[in-house]
Amino acid sequence: MNSKTHQRYLPGQPHQLPRHNAPMAGYRPEHFLLSVKDGVATVSLNRPERKNPLSFDSYAELRDFFRALAYAPDIHAVVITGEGGNFCSGGDVHEIIGPLTKLDMPGLLAFTRMTGDLVKAMRACPQPIIAAIDGVCAGAGAILAMASDLRYGSARSKTYFLFNKVGLAGCDMGACALLPRIIGQGRASELLYTGRGLGAEEAERWGFYNRVCTPETVLPEAQAMAAQIAAGPTFANGITKKMLQQEWSMGVDEAIEAEAQAQAICMATNDFHRAYHAFVAKQTPVFGGD
Repeated sequence: MNSKTHQRYLPGQPHQLPRHNAPMAGYRPEHFLLSVKDGVATVSLNRPERKNPLSFDSYAELRDFFRALAYAPDIHAVVITGEGGNFCSGGDVHEIIGPLTKLDMPGLLAFTRMTGDLVKAMRACPQPIIAAIDGVCAGAGAILAMASDLRYGSARSKTYFLFNKVGLAGCDMGACALLPRIIGQGRASELLYTGRGLGAEEAERWGFYNRVCTPETVLPEAQAMAAQIAAGPTFANGITKKMLQQEWSMGVDEAIEAEAQAQAICMATNDFHRAYHAFVAKQTPVFGGD
């Protein structure tokens, strides 16, 4: 086997469903920056003068972007970060918080459902997402970090689930479901009841951060990990992400059966055959994501 090519071992043509192939490399978003290199998409929140707050438009565009990734064959991993030394300061006080005080209940519910849809889209897209966090990571910014699969933080970064500081409940955008899965029920309760800051060292110790880096290296290190993931068996990675999400609502027996079926599906991929033949030939497999 030539380890530099994507050898096909299984019969049938590569899958090309109608309207299922929509590369993202040429996509030009209006409300954030996007770059694509070697299968890794880097999403950069780009309002550094105000610590990268979210607006109604950026919420919606990020939601639509992550939804579209399900049909993007050129993207195999995602890094989300912020420009100017901060990750994200949350919802813009003037562009979101102020207008919300003038909405009726149906309008407020439409907004909270839209923000929740962004988290749903991040969890549903098959590509692993790595948050590269520097500086301030607050409110909805903390939720973006939480909704990612991995989190790399700079030593100076600080994360705030500060919803109770503005008179709201901690149950925002899935925080009461997802945060306890990452750091445990008691620690999540402390952050959601108090809104206090979570420093980098404590975030790593609690399991919220996977790694603490210098401010200069947090993005490159996150991108390096994303590149490593993108070079792997990307179809199988998507299955892993789906099972990590779905198995929280399963019993142990259900989860074992679901994993048996998922693994059998992965055994019917070319990547599984590539790994076997490369091992036999004492070569490094080159995965193709099929």
